[in-house]
Amino acid sequence: MTQYFEPIPYPLWHTDKAGFAEKLGKSFRETGFAVITGHPIQQPVIDDNLAATKAFFALPEAAKETYHDAPGGRQRGYTPFGTENAKGQAQADLKEFWHTGRDLPPGSPYRATMKDTPSVSEVADFDRATHTLYTALDDFGADLLKGVALHLNLPEDWFADKVNFGNSILRLLHYPPQMNPPPEGSVRAGAHEDINVITLLLGAEEAGLEVKHRSGKWLAVNPPPGALVINCGDMLQRYTGGVLPSTTHRVVNPAPERARFPRYSTPFFLHFNQDFMIEALPGCLAEGGKAQPPITAQDFLMERLREIGLVKERS
Repeated sequence: MTQYFEPIPYPLWHTDKAGFAEKLGKSFRETGFAVITGHPIQQPVIDDNLAATKAFFALPEAAKETYHDAPGGRQRGYTPFGTENAKGQAQADLKEFWHTGRDLPPGSPYRATMKDTPSVSEVADFDRATHTLYTALDDFGADLLKGVALHLNLPEDWFADKVNFGNSILRLLHYPPQMNPPPEGSVRAGAHEDINVITLLLGAEEAGLEVKHRSGKWLAVNPPPGALVINCGDMLQRYTGGVLPSTTHRVVNPAPERARFPRYSTPFFLHFNQDFMIEALPGCLAEGGKAQPPITAQDFLMERLREIGLVKERS
């Protein structure tokens, strides 16, 4: 564990909110990342989701392909291996993944831009397991944003009505085994920043996550067992005028002795409500933050999805 990622115990939130908010904010300002221990996500919920994830990716390619929604920007369901690339990179990432989204109430105005998640019939427990983890991470993310709000000298519930119907996504990631050496200089997931507000990442079974510190050095993120890794996304960076940075990170290829093992990870991308206007907070501008033109969360999302190859460029 590097010194840059000193674990922050979540139970501190229940005894000293200001202390927790200070530690979280300090870690975000330094690296854009934080490691949280003692989080409330129950292990059986995590285990059930991982079992469902492995069962899904073990399905035949033809079965998985039936859940592939390319016209919808691949925001729900399955995305095949080699489809997504990091912004500005021609090389595709060495991964396949699944997206579970929010269950919207009937008649919700957000249905115009947020599809339902397809039901997977081939894996008996898939729907329940994935939606249960989605809800747990969505709730925990909302709690973490209370700490972010306090750090920014905002009311604790500042973000509550700005993310309660956000187009947040649970991504089930599978990096297949590498039976032959990968191309020289390639990575499993290219250097990138996340699009969203904050990302909650459950610990991966295989190492590889690295963060680019502002010094230019790549730092390995190796959280202790049972910890969550949290990072700021581009939406939060823009909303805070850069006070809370969205940091470049990547997943490097494994050491040769681990290359033949698959890697699974489960990031939860927490988003603003799609009609929310992202405009730099006055308090952040007062401390030196830089303003960018206002943009809705939906327009920002679509702009970035085109950049990473999940939505086709307009002709």
